[in-house]
Amino acid sequence: MAVNQMKNRMQALGLLDRAFKAASDEELSVTIGALDDDHRDGLESFVEAASADGVRSGVKAGRIDGGMEAIAAIITDAALADCIEQLGDNADNPSSDQLREVMPGIVERHTIGISRIMLAGTVAGEAPASAIIRDLLKNDDTLKLPKAEEVEIAPLIDTSKRSDDEQAELRAKRKATKRAKQEAERARRAQAAASRGR
Repeated sequence: MAVNQMKNRMQALGLLDRAFKAASDEELSVTIGALDDDHRDGLESFVEAASADGVRSGVKAGRIDGGMEAIAAIITDAALADCIEQLGDNADNPSSDQLREVMPGIVERHTIGISRIMLAGTVAGEAPASAIIRDLLKNDDTLKLPKAEEVEIAPLIDTSKRSDDEQAELRAKRKATKRAKQEAERARRAQAAASRGR
């Protein structure tokens, strides 16, 4: 069971990594430029610079410690809120048809690159619709990601060689990532509840 979970996790992270690599610098730059102060502050806690290059470096460094997922949650928050609003009552567990119906508008408003990162981020976050979303990212004519062989995967790091300070720093980073994820999840739930209440 644990082996399967680990395999699914690595596949989900691989999808997210590919989504970031498939996004253009312009898509990332425009999205970063549109972030409000809270989101920008959140992003700057995971990247050295709030720029396309900064995000790419942060994603590369954050593949294992959760940083990549936190960056994805921050920069796709507006797209996700839009998606939740469009899906309405079906937001928690949409069907393939419901997702296909709302995605063209999301892509138009938030770009294809950001839309792919948002979808891959929800797979990494183990959303109930992960299997459907994974299928879209692999097979949909518009949303399909470039092939995996075009993407290099960072090797796993032997953590036993880290000093106590490095281990403590990593633990602190993981905690911050978890907090950012929980915050994003709370915001998503509030958004979904608000859209259902309309």
